Amino acid sequence: MNIPNTDKQFAGSIPKLYETFLVPLIFDFYATDLVKRLTTRKLSHVLEIAAGTGVVTRAMAKELPATVSIVATDLNQAMLDQARTIDIARAVEWQQADAMQLPFNDGEFDAVVCQFGAMFFPDKAKAYIEVHRVLKPQGLFLFNVWDRVEENEFADVVTQALATVFPSDPPRFMARTPHGYFDHQQIKKDLAVAGFSSTTHIDTVTGRSRADSAGIVAMAYCQGTPLRNEIETRDASKLVEATRVAEAALTKRFGSGEIDGKIQAHVISVERE
Repeated sequence: MNIPNTDKQFAGSIPKLYETFLVPLIFDFYATDLVKRLTTRKLSHVLEIAAGTGVVTRAMAKELPATVSIVATDLNQAMLDQARTIDIARAVEWQQADAMQLPFNDGEFDAVVCQFGAMFFPDKAKAYIEVHRVLKPQGLFLFNVWDRVEENEFADVVTQALATVFPSDPPRFMARTPHGYFDHQQIKKDLAVAGFSSTTHIDTVTGRSRADSAGIVAMAYCQGTPLRNEIETRDASKLVEATRVAEAALTKRFGSGEIDGKIQAHVISVERE
């Protein structure tokens, strides 16, 4: 599946809105889960790819021993710039890098971590080849991906709502990219192509996404993700309207005041042989 360039552009006001609204809404919960899985391993050098604004990076800096060095990378410099503005427990090396061409030596890391980034890789197997290359023998590749959009209630409601604003060309960013890489067999196949021959473990983890209002959720999805790019490509003057329509749909489904919806993702772990 081809991924439009706009799906990978986290720029302008998106990084700040992403950190302000989306991180507490859906990413904090899974960052805690991911890092907890790392704490049982003996580590010295960890690489994070597609680090975004650093939610997992901050959790690793807090929970992993101070002797563990952390390198956090992202394709989008604007996301790393936002990450640098946030207090972190200890020093981290921030570096712009493309997961398809990692600028690191062979066998350099004990673990490579990626939270909700694999879905954006144009060629998953190629990115996994790079991960395999930079891992030490028995090194761990730990990452998560969202389940199908229908299993993630807020994203699903927003997607359906925006189809009423642009009925002839509905924005499908959420379903196409963040929620478009959930098939277990495809994930295992891509990892095998990349050279991972050990057993791949996949856990499905369900949580709850909570916000003080439907407006916060609508803002998070419509203006704090590349869904904004898709809306503005169709008609930039309709961004506010689209956000309000999404808010109204969320209020109709979940009520006014504080709202609560299901989120679901798959956590994948595999070792280099």
